[in-house]
Amino acid sequence: MEKEFDPYLRIDDVTVDRTDVEMLRAIDDCGSLSGAADALERSYPRLQQRVVALEDSVGPLVQRTRGGADGGGSSLTEAARSLLERFDRLVAAYEGVARVDESVLSGTVVERDGELATVETGAGTVLAVVPADTPSVAVSIRSDAVSLHAPSDAPPADGTSVRNRFPGTVSWLETGNAVARVGIELENEPTAGDELPELVALVTRRSVEALGLESGRSVVASVKATAARGVATEESRRRGEGG
Repeated sequence: MEKEFDPYLRIDDVTVDRTDVEMLRAIDDCGSLSGAADALERSYPRLQQRVVALEDSVGPLVQRTRGGADGGGSSLTEAARSLLERFDRLVAAYEGVARVDESVLSGTVVERDGELATVETGAGTVLAVVPADTPSVAVSIRSDAVSLHAPSDAPPADGTSVRNRFPGTVSWLETGNAVARVGIELENEPTAGDELPELVALVTRRSVEALGLESGRSVVASVKATAARGVATEESRRRGEGG
């Protein structure tokens, strides 16, 4: 892989690249489109046109307020924050492709809704994609599918996309030039004989700085249900052979 690459997201007929991400983050930091234009040394009309072009394909990205005691301003929508998160995931996946960890949580299926199953594990209940007729599973979660949040900013469990939420504490941090591997010691107590559950997250250096990640820091890890994959354990296979 080349050391330098130009990451982008393709959504319908629009391409979201680094300059778009810088623009959205500048709007977030400055609280207005005009402030972002000044900070990035871009013309306000062109910046505004780019926001409109992105919103035509992606949906509302900037929420504008007019007047009031604070004089109005602009802030990012949840769709915009989700877009930034996707871009960070892309960068982490490319730059950390040589080292992607998998965390495995063993458990028992307690409920099922089609392909998705609720699995009781040492880290609590996990919603995952699980094969049919599989009572005991090992749920695998790739580090590049784990997002980290400050406890106050964690996405709600009943949001637009079904996510697993894992409160925990940073236990170790391995930082590279562009990405970092983060070990998360989960809060739930392990079952008898099991080790304390841990997740490994692969995040960008920007996320490390933004969240102030360090050992002992409280965080919430989130994983989309479709990114948690269950496979049959030896116990399930024995049951299947005997049944």
